[in-house]
Formats: sequence, structure tokens, C-alpha cells
Amino acid sequence: MRFATKAIHVGEEPLFGEGHSGDVIIPIHLSTTFARLEVEKPTGGYEYSRTANPTRSALEKRLASLENGKYGLAFSSGLAAEASVLLALLNSGDHIVAFNDLYGGTIRLFNKVLKNFNIEVTYVDAQNPINVKNAIKKNTKILWMETPTNPLLRLCDIKIISQISKEHNLITVIDNTFMTPYFQRPLELGADIVVHSTTKYLNGHSDSIGGAIITSNDTLYEKIKFIQNAVGAILSPFDSYLVLRGLKTLHVRMKEHEANALKLAQYLEQSNKVERVFYPGLPSHPQHQLAKSQMFGFGGMLSFTIKGTKHQAKKFVENIKIFSLAESLGGVESLIEIPSLMTHSAVTEYGIQTNIPENLIRVSVGIEDINDLIDAFDDAFKKI
Repeated sequence: MRFATKAIHVGEEPLFGEGHSGDVIIPIHLSTTFARLEVEKPTGGYEYSRTANPTRSALEKRLASLENGKYGLAFSSGLAAEASVLLALLNSGDHIVAFNDLYGGTIRLFNKVLKNFNIEVTYVDAQNPINVKNAIKKNTKILWMETPTNPLLRLCDIKIISQISKEHNLITVIDNTFMTPYFQRPLELGADIVVHSTTKYLNGHSDSIGGAIITSNDTLYEKIKFIQNAVGAILSPFDSYLVLRGLKTLHVRMKEHEANALKLAQYLEQSNKVERVFYPGLPSHPQHQLAKSQMFGFGGMLSFTIKGTKHQAKKFVENIKIFSLAESLGGVESLIEIPSLMTHSAVTEYGIQTNIPENLIRVSVGIEDINDLIDAFDDAFKKI
């Protein structure tokens, strides 16, 4: 079964016979508990919705299918998913090697929460795999990567880093939120665990917060599944339904996101108001060839540095039309923000030097008419 077909059907196959009504769309199972006929035999495998819920199970099955993984787990947020991986796989005294350009919330989790449990994190420029290899210690357990990164759209070579990980008996975790499984499937390149914020492209409509983990490793799945149940940061049945619904159009949406982002990036590259454009689909991107080799497309996220200071950047984003000045990304609507003042404003407090320029603007390019988006940029440039 190919991607688009899986995105629509996996997890929602109609059931017939006694007790089933042939639903084409899985119901939102709101029941918190499930009755059983026998003491030791839960009906249909369900006993309590924190442990498992039919609507969430359908989503988890689909998520695994789209990443070509064996298991999927859905959580109440992307950070809840990340925290569950860490709780399941790390002990006091362990060490993580991480990309030095990560989502600000991930850095906060590492530096403000993990340090309380005596877990050390070393941040490196993972664009060069040698930096990752050289940072590995005797107590290293996880290599944690984002590719492309947020907000500088840097890439790491998933295949090479996964090979390094296996040579040292480590676990490779890849945050695949920016690309989605439509454009990139890290498990196929050797990664052990894929993490998503389903809030973003997977749901795609800015109306559900959630997270996901996908793996094909039986042992890792059992450990993380235990934490999912023991800690209880689960995705609700209603949010599971919303993400299932969003996934049905993921392949269609991502094509439009990419087409618009590429055209906008090309427009920005020709603008005399712009210093530099960060988009892996541009030949000018220093890792364009790597992007072509490990991705099936280039996604809908881009960043650029505007000529001037943060004051010009602020004036630009506060005057642009159509693009909402807001954090988050991946919805059908276009969003715009200044990472140094918004999503990543506190990163330097955590001792991480990511070299995010103060005049960097991040854009989540939506699926509106591209001509309207470019017109909005034209108008905003005239006001700075």
C-alpha cells in the first residue's frame, strides 16, 4: 500500500458483524473504562483509556505505517513525547549528544529538567558527523538530532549518524516534525526512534496539540509504552480523531506547502531587502545535495535574514498581511515569527550558542495562493 492510501485508510478499516456498524471513520471513543465478560480477559484488549483507547490505537497504527515503522505511540504534546523517550531510556549519570540547533522547548527540557536528574547534554554542530562522533563518551546513551533544524534549516546526515550510533551501541532519535514522513523517513535510514509534534504538519490545522513516537525496535517500544501508561501523558480521543483526520490530506497539503515555500524562497533570494535565505530546496543551501539524497522533498519551512537589525525585522512581521504573527508551524495558514524574540528567545539563557541572528525571520508557508503571499511580502518590504 502506498503513502496516500495508507494516510487515508490504515487504522480505519470498516468493521462488520455483530457489535460493529461498518464505520468508515472510526468513532471518538470517549469511554474511560471498558467492561469485560471475564475477570482476566479485557474485552478487545481494552481495559482503561490511559493504557489504550480504540481511537488513539487507530492513530498510532497509522503513524507507524506512514513512517514504515512497527509501533506508534501518541502523546499529549511533542514535548510529552520527548520526555517519555528520555524517562524510558535514560538513568542518572547518562549523557546525550545533541544537535546545537534545536527547537527551543527541547533545549529547555534538556537543560532545565534533565539536569535535575544528573543527565548531561553535549551540543555539537551535527552538520559534520565527525563532531557527533568526537562528542561520544563512555556514558553516552542517545544521539538526539533534528533535521532540518529549527530555525536555521540545517541538516545532518541521518544514515552516517545512525551508523556511528550503532558502532557505539547507542540510540539515535530523529525529530522529523519539519519534514513529516511524506518527505523524510528516518527509520529507513537507520534511526531507532522518530519523534513528531503532531501539532504541526501531521494535524495540519492548528487545532490540536499532540506528539508521537515511532520505532521498529521491540525493546524500545516496550520501554516507552510502559512510560506512556505509567506517566499518562496520552493524546485524548478527540485529539486522536483530529490528527487522524488531518493525516488523510497530509500528502496533498505537503505538496502545496513545498511548492509555495520554494517559490517564496526563490522570490526572497532575488530581493534586495534580504541578506540570506535558508531553505534546503535552494541550490544555494550548503547542504542541498544531502537534502536531495535523504529527503523526498524540501518542506514548507524557510527562514531569512532581512537587511538591517531586529528593529527592521519587527517592523516587517508586524506589518505583513495574510501571515499571522504567531509561534508554531505546519498549519494550512501561513505564520511568521522572529525566533530570537519569540520561539528561541530563552535559548541563550540555557548556555547554548546557536548563532541565531537577531534579524532572522522564520516562515511557515501555508497553502494559500502563492501570488497573494508574495504580494504580502512586497507590501511589507515597502514599509520598512
